[in-house]
Amino acid sequence: MADFESSVALVTGAGSGIGKAVATKLAQAGAHVVVTDINDNAVATADALRQAGHSASSSLLDVRDEEQIQALVALIARDYGKLDIAVNNAGIDPEVAPEASWEEAILDQVLAINLKGVFLCMKHEIAQMLKQGGGRIVNTASSAGLRGFANKPAYTASKHGVVGLTRAAAVQYAGRGVRINAVCPGAVDTAMLEKNLGDEKGREMVAANHPIQRVATADEIADAIIWLCGDTASYVTGHALAVDGGLTV
Repeated sequence: MADFESSVALVTGAGSGIGKAVATKLAQAGAHVVVTDINDNAVATADALRQAGHSASSSLLDVRDEEQIQALVALIARDYGKLDIAVNNAGIDPEVAPEASWEEAILDQVLAINLKGVFLCMKHEIAQMLKQGGGRIVNTASSAGLRGFANKPAYTASKHGVVGLTRAAAVQYAGRGVRINAVCPGAVDTAMLEKNLGDEKGREMVAANHPIQRVATADEIADAIIWLCGDTASYVTGHALAVDGGLTV
């Protein structure tokens, strides 16, 4: 595991799933982790990390609200003096929608959280990182950011957008010490996936779609994110890293 001793990290959507796994691994590697989510799961994650002897704090955060994001980044800078790492992981996947039943409200909700939320977080994270001379950002996209998925038009569009934002920002700030990458998971064993699949048959079908013949664990995706955050990925920026069991090959 990479050494993040004395680093300060912000992880959104860290109350469960991939975000919780990332926050845990960063804290175990020595970082102080600011755990955020839209609900009290963020508090539970941070409490568990502190009880295990790690350094963590928590904050409720709605990534659709720029004032909340700006205030949180300013608070991190005030309390810890810097923001070394940001993992923009908050996202939703509520839709299974054949074309004839596409809903504008779902589109607005998904884009607001999955895409606009990443845009707003990066805006203020980058501003702080430029002040301090650099930093690392990883955005959680999806295999749906690399290929099309039937019945998920809004989600697919949002994750393609995350990949585009990542690449645009990486080009703009690569020469100023800020590395920005994205991770693109396939199916991951989280509560979000469980809700979408509905039953064991659905899970088996999804697993069979992946050449590796299974879904990922949250820890496997977190390991890829940790690598992108660390010094061993020092020459990697603007990359959309597929961690998908061969789904997009």
